[in-house]
Amino acid sequence: MFWTIPTLMTWTRIVAIPLIVGVFYAPLDLGTRNWLATVMFVLFAATDWLDGYLARKLNQTSSFGAFLDPVADKFLVCASLLVLVHLQRADVFVALIIIGREIAISALREWMAQIGASKSVAVHMLGKVKTTVQMVAIPFLLYDGQLFGLVDTGVWGTWLIWISAVLTVWSMVYYLQKALPEIRARVQ
Repeated sequence: MFWTIPTLMTWTRIVAIPLIVGVFYAPLDLGTRNWLATVMFVLFAATDWLDGYLARKLNQTSSFGAFLDPVADKFLVCASLLVLVHLQRADVFVALIIIGREIAISALREWMAQIGASKSVAVHMLGKVKTTVQMVAIPFLLYDGQLFGLVDTGVWGTWLIWISAVLTVWSMVYYLQKALPEIRARVQ
């Protein structure tokens, strides 16, 4: 099921990356670039929920879609974080924590799947909360202005991205603890 509607929506998140990055090189004023990047990120990030919903609703789930979906999410988040670091709206330490965790947990999940123990590192609510906080923080930092004249998205985004970094470490420790019995059994 390579070209189903849900899978095509997942591909749009990957295609979105150069578009979001490219906005910041467009000959537009900074406010317009911020607004465009924010709208694009929110729209493309929303496809994460929508593609899963449609895959179940249309009975178009596939192992390829299950593989591609988290990869697309990680690419979108990591690319956006790198843009934010470049724009000096996010600390490089936060980006290293988040990107490093994604690489480590992806590798752990791959290894656990190879040894038949993938259930021990299945997605947990803590990981979902971490992702939700990231998906709110990133557009706030991309926008980097006053929202409705009330909310300073730069300040809120900075707090949220740091909270996301804490949740990122916490969720990594959780997954490592869940995998530890299998790791000990295989290493000894």
